[in-house]
Amino acid sequence: MALVLKHLAKKKATIKPRDAATLILVRFDGTAPRILMGQRHEAHSFMPSKYVFPGGRCEAADGHLPVVNEGEPVTLQKLKLRMGAKPSHRKARGVLVAALRETFEETGLLAGRATAGAAPDLTGLIYFARAITPPGRSRRFDSRFFVANANIVSNLDAPHPLENDELLQINWVTLAEALGLNLPSITREILLLLQPFLEQGALPPAGCPVSFQYSRGKSWRIEQLSLTFSTG
Repeated sequence: MALVLKHLAKKKATIKPRDAATLILVRFDGTAPRILMGQRHEAHSFMPSKYVFPGGRCEAADGHLPVVNEGEPVTLQKLKLRMGAKPSHRKARGVLVAALRETFEETGLLAGRATAGAAPDLTGLIYFARAITPPGRSRRFDSRFFVANANIVSNLDAPHPLENDELLQINWVTLAEALGLNLPSITREILLLLQPFLEQGALPPAGCPVSFQYSRGKSWRIEQLSLTFSTG
């Protein structure tokens, strides 16, 4: 029995992270910037009841879908940093598509599209952070976090009806309100990284360094990825 448990524990610890994309939409049409967040269902096995940004795992089809505009070249270049032995333009573009697709599926908001059937425009998505779920979790994701002005959403105040309950209590909240919610640690960390920009009523520039966070051994590492300098 001990050997079986040891084998299962080892298998759980070596789950390969799946590529995922998250979109942080920010509204600047009020007295303070507001961020779109939703609460995960309490029945979910992964981060139940936590408040998160919309997002989810990438699908193989995301990299093959036609787009109106591939977005900023600097964003695609940054996505290829630390991608692996063979950085892929298709994969980089697919991660951007996934961020928009998951946002629509979880919130009903059409970011980068006028209609649900239209090809997406990837302009305006700023690659800001990346985090890999530590070993030992029931699910692991290699998540890329994008930031965008909510003006890329065509139906901002009239979201499509949702076909799932992936996110509950979907709301636009100020930074102070967001930091008071039940957040995953990585979500709180990214909000704090965004704070200096939001306090100036702005978003990070497209060429900003990417905060890359992951575990190695018993330590949690935070590195910066940029087109002029990358660590590790």
